[in-house]
Amino acid sequence: HTPRVAAALRLSLGASLISAIINAVFGLLVAWVLVRYDFPGRRFFDSLVDLPFALPTAVAGIALTTLYSSNGWVGSRLLALGINVAYTPVGIVLALCFVGFPFVVRAVQPVLQDCPPEVENAASTLGARPGQVFSRILWPQIFPALLTGAALSFARALGEYGSVVFIAGNMPLKTEILPLL
Repeated sequence: HTPRVAAALRLSLGASLISAIINAVFGLLVAWVLVRYDFPGRRFFDSLVDLPFALPTAVAGIALTTLYSSNGWVGSRLLALGINVAYTPVGIVLALCFVGFPFVVRAVQPVLQDCPPEVENAASTLGARPGQVFSRILWPQIFPALLTGAALSFARALGEYGSVVFIAGNMPLKTEILPLL
């Protein structure tokens, strides 16, 4: 019941929820592009999705901190715009998005592969608009997988320590996460 624990709990739950929502949106988009479009480098891009699984989380945290700190490649440019990422809740959400992203893509991708494009084409031929095709044919099939991927992303984010501990700064009542506390 101490303020420090309450702040860490709010930060961890909030950042995990925000990262799960972001991962759900962008994970669905990436899975859609990987399944529905053929482009040069698609297999390489598909393999990059699994990078957070292969990379030790502490290495990911150090890399993110190096990139987004005030003197990092990306962080220095963002700081010029008045956006500070490292040692803020924004950096925590960024790290949690990184580690949870593959869960959504890998949950949605096989479902999209099992949805034959011929059914979508048939619906379009019968007069369905693109929004109707998505909402009535694809969404009922995709939604359970998307929800599963988002739940896995949330669970991974809630207990994540390695990638967050470096970029968070671990300042009590500001950027201290629950797994560290």
